[in-house]
Amino acid sequence: MGVRLGGFVYGTIVVLSVLVAGVRAYPDSAGKIAALVVATSLVFWAAHVYAHGISQSIADDDRLGLSELRDIARHEGSIVEAAVPPLVALCFGWLGVVSTQTAVWIAFGLGLFVLFVEGVVVARVERFGALGTVAIVAANLALGLALVGLKLVLNHH
Repeated sequence: MGVRLGGFVYGTIVVLSVLVAGVRAYPDSAGKIAALVVATSLVFWAAHVYAHGISQSIADDDRLGLSELRDIARHEGSIVEAAVPPLVALCFGWLGVVSTQTAVWIAFGLGLFVLFVEGVVVARVERFGALGTVAIVAANLALGLALVGLKLVLNHH
């Protein structure tokens, strides 16, 4: 669970970062921003699978088989899965249900919500008290809010 949860946190931060860059590059195209999110998530997933595979192969002093590589790919899959909630919002923008700007803000909101939930899950699994729960949730949200702040700064110049 910890490996997958870590992938979700990492994937969510990657998606929020791509949203910042994507809205800057394509302020009126939720579809292009969504494509960037998908492509970047897949590239980061592949990079993690590759890097983990190499490190495991060296650590075990044995070549990885297809079965082990599939296991690594599944574990790292949470990086891509983390993109799903923001992608749903971007698809609403792409379909014209909401504006691109609204879709991006909804995507940010969903990303922040996911970071909040991930913090709560970590706190419960680790049996943190109230202060520990607030600390881990705050740390998760601080990462996401830093990216929201970056979006605001970049898009108002």
